[in-house]
Amino acid sequence: MLNIVLLEPEIPHNTGAIARTCAATGARLHLIKPLGFDISDKAVKRCGLDYWHLVDISVYENLDEYLEKNGDENLWLATTKAPHAYFEADLSTETVSIMLGKETAGLPEQLRMRYYDRCIRIPMISEARSLNLSNSAAILTYEALRQQGFPGLKHLGSMAES
Repeated sequence: MLNIVLLEPEIPHNTGAIARTCAATGARLHLIKPLGFDISDKAVKRCGLDYWHLVDISVYENLDEYLEKNGDENLWLATTKAPHAYFEADLSTETVSIMLGKETAGLPEQLRMRYYDRCIRIPMISEARSLNLSNSAAILTYEALRQQGFPGLKHLGSMAES
């Protein structure tokens, strides 16, 4: 099982796009408060998120609650400051969790230092500050799924059925 963990996400459109990636891949979405937006049924319906029912989502009051309930085995932290590229990480295990930080600040330094050897980076030019959070989540989701052999996902489209 692949888990995408967002620590204090701020921008609703990013989380919506990440939720759609989770819906399309069967990944679980974990949101750690505070959230910069409302995810009540009313708010989700108003936004027209017709895929929301496909998302296995859990919300936590804080990081401690998330770690208490889920542990940190096979937890990888996505950060532009990482000492390793994402393709160096072994994401092939049955259960993998990838944590991304809030848009304005990323993951806290204390957390990055605690999991120093599990911090991964998406390569980019040095002048670029970072990729969009939802793009980063999609890249890392599909890398983990690629390493796992895309379990449970449809490999061919309708053109192959002709």
